[in-house]
Amino acid sequence: MNQVSQEILEAKLNKGIQQLGLDINEQQKDQLLRYLNLLIKWNKAYNLTAVRDPLEMIDRHLIDSLSVVPYIKANRLIDVGSGPGLPGIPLAICHPELDVTTLDSNGKKTRFQLQAKTELGLNNLTVINERVENCNFEPFDQVISRAFASLQDMINWTHQLCHQEGVFLAMKGLYPEEELSALPDGYELKTCYPLDVPGTEGERHLLVLGRR
Repeated sequence: MNQVSQEILEAKLNKGIQQLGLDINEQQKDQLLRYLNLLIKWNKAYNLTAVRDPLEMIDRHLIDSLSVVPYIKANRLIDVGSGPGLPGIPLAICHPELDVTTLDSNGKKTRFQLQAKTELGLNNLTVINERVENCNFEPFDQVISRAFASLQDMINWTHQLCHQEGVFLAMKGLYPEEELSALPDGYELKTCYPLDVPGTEGERHLLVLGRR
């Protein structure tokens, strides 16, 4: 893998943030780049993501995660099946007032997240290594997941984590007609936002689901 200079990575991140129209300050951009560099470093040893190219990581991981920043309307949010902390860690960086919990059953990935939390000083982040069906915390305002499971499985496995009036945010590629027709009883699609993610080919959608 070719080494990519920090200037090139920074320019690509800045361009993506600009194209998304986000208001992210210099300290937050610095934290996002430091998170990316940690991910690049750990990925060589621990295989945390199949994406190897640092420039591709910016588009497919950082910018993709940042595309949902405008739709986070919560005091407490949990990212289920977070992997190496996506989108949870970028959201914790961009919403410092938000209480973010990330949940993953893979110990390597949560160890990486804990390291990122420490190095980036993310006091608003809680990292949990557990299977989702074993978790029963105080319910959250928003439950987010990125390519974690079908919508039906997402709700069946995480319903106990979502407040009665809370919502599930499912980050998806193509609009999932079939999955929506199989939603568990008592749940419905509240709204759907097409996401325009710079540097990403194909469609992206954010589905907001909740109790009827």
